[in-house]
Amino acid sequence: MINRMKELIEQINALNYAYYVLDQPKATDYEYDLLLKELMVLEEKHPEFKMPDSPTQRVGGMALTQFKQVNHTVKLLSLDNSYNAEDLKQFDQRIRKEISDAIEYIVEMKIDGLSVALKYEKGVLVRGATRGNGEVGEDVTENVKTIYSIPLKLTEPVDIEVRGEVYISKRGFERLNKNQEEAGLQTFANPRNAAAGSLRQLDSKVAASRPLDIFVFNVLDGKSLEKHDENFAYLKALGFKTTEARKFNSIEGVIEYCYNMADKRHDLSYDIDGMVVKVNDLKQRDLLGIKAKSPRWAIAYKFPAEEKETVIKDILVQVGRTGVLTPKAELEPVFVAGSTITYATLHNQDYINEKDIRIGDTVIIQKAGDVIPAVVRVVTDKRTGQEKPFQLPAVCPVCSSPTLRIEGEVALRCINPSCSAKLQRGLEHFVSRNAMNIDGMGPAVIAMLLENKFVKNFEDLYKLEHYKSELMTMEGFGEKSIIKMFEAIEASKANGLHQFIHGLGIPLIGEKAAKVITSHLKDFDAILSAKEEDLVSIDEIGEKMAESFCNFFRQEDVKKTIYAMRKMGIEFTSKSSGEAQVLEGLTFVLTGTLEKYGRKELQSIIESYGGKVSSSVSAKTDYVIYGEKAGSKLEKAQNLNVTALNEIEGYTMLQEKGVKNL
Repeated sequence: MINRMKELIEQINALNYAYYVLDQPKATDYEYDLLLKELMVLEEKHPEFKMPDSPTQRVGGMALTQFKQVNHTVKLLSLDNSYNAEDLKQFDQRIRKEISDAIEYIVEMKIDGLSVALKYEKGVLVRGATRGNGEVGEDVTENVKTIYSIPLKLTEPVDIEVRGEVYISKRGFERLNKNQEEAGLQTFANPRNAAAGSLRQLDSKVAASRPLDIFVFNVLDGKSLEKHDENFAYLKALGFKTTEARKFNSIEGVIEYCYNMADKRHDLSYDIDGMVVKVNDLKQRDLLGIKAKSPRWAIAYKFPAEEKETVIKDILVQVGRTGVLTPKAELEPVFVAGSTITYATLHNQDYINEKDIRIGDTVIIQKAGDVIPAVVRVVTDKRTGQEKPFQLPAVCPVCSSPTLRIEGEVALRCINPSCSAKLQRGLEHFVSRNAMNIDGMGPAVIAMLLENKFVKNFEDLYKLEHYKSELMTMEGFGEKSIIKMFEAIEASKANGLHQFIHGLGIPLIGEKAAKVITSHLKDFDAILSAKEEDLVSIDEIGEKMAESFCNFFRQEDVKKTIYAMRKMGIEFTSKSSGEAQVLEGLTFVLTGTLEKYGRKELQSIIESYGGKVSSSVSAKTDYVIYGEKAGSKLEKAQNLNVTALNEIEGYTMLQEKGVKNL
């Protein structure tokens, strides 16, 4: 039994490393969940054998009342800043005054996050601490354990302390703020604030629900090699996630690389605010020494903030699927951080009041974390007196029902459960790919169905065949497209219960939470009778999530929707739609730029039908599906006589094997 627990821990940790560090998934969600569930059952029966590197620790545990202080054994230094080529040349000159030998520089991404120290004993994580003031930080061990890219056990049983930067990716930041906004909670100003706030949550379940990630970049204490690039390779071999590091023999090469990255940073999936330049040789570092708070052998090159001036033409109000009214600034188009911006979110009335934003104002625009367009400040010197103050309406701009601000929330909401704007946004989410995946139902189709009163609620989607003759007369609809849409609707009936729950758009309940809950509540009866205390006992489900879930299913309109669907014979269960394992035993490789789906998205589809997606081509590969700019993998497939299909051929083959809704 204990050997099986060790085997499961090793398997799951390896899968986590492949997924979160290498970005190369090795198992389907279904396979992963089965392994994790088996381990959780064994640990529940035999808690005395629960191991410190068990992946079950990542879901968060009991809430703390406060963080303990940690005295760092090695001081966590900050960096001096540079802002231009001249600053970097002066840094190089200071180095060369002290060092007569040849000098190599290592240049790394300067991740805009929160610095932490991770301590391992015999290869097992024993402590995680924030940087604090460099000498004293806070013990956030329970929270760092929830970050899947942090190994709980290293590949070697070494005593070592390392330093890394906890961050949130651009995509994760967008999702997080969207969830905050829909829940009526305060949004985060930028990814760094979001990461810092998430890591310093006293309730580790909250930290576990946030999309935290890490790059490890330095050995603080323990085994260390002679050069920094060698240590980088060593950290990677131990199982840590590291960012890119480039080596240069001259400061001119460093400067050129820093300037190039200033232009390319917008293409990265995470936010960087500069580059870090370090002397590579650790013996040379010792000779150079440190100052009070910063090393003499390293410097940060800070990117200039990209801000642009524009004018607010108008302030519009959108109504979201949870009824939240969100003000949005319509701007004179302006090019910022790689794209033309015509709108910027103003979040809520408090945000508008705090910055005194008015229609007609000249404002400075910046992308928060190079992601979300935001108004940084108003240029009050350019006011003419014609600017108009703005106040969110007392009634919904769509249905004219009263609006309400709940105590403790920053959001103003439409309280009409039948508001057409809420229904439209809700239906758009319901049919989306990550929810019910009903192909052929974009926002324009949803709007048309609502306008013609073909659909008044979610269950009406499953009665659309009654309006086939009317749809045939609508512009943009042909018989083939209508048949395809009906097929997609019919196919969605075989979806898993978690997809349906996610599709309902319950505040605070995203795709992951829906999967966790439906792994315990396996049918409608269990869901409708669930109580808050039942859900809180489930790992990863906090009190607010449980309260939101139960309150949602207490609504009479929601109950009516579920009862109506059951009468139509639709009975979603916790079974996955992918259990028709039509691709089982087949191995695929995806390469090049795919147009219809991203590679990760197509991989998820293939795996849900039992197929395996590999990162490399071998004689065991059954199919290579390639898009534009396919390189060596396509060439290798041709050399090995592996079947290589372009994107269209690939989708045709998958459909012939039984994959639906491609």
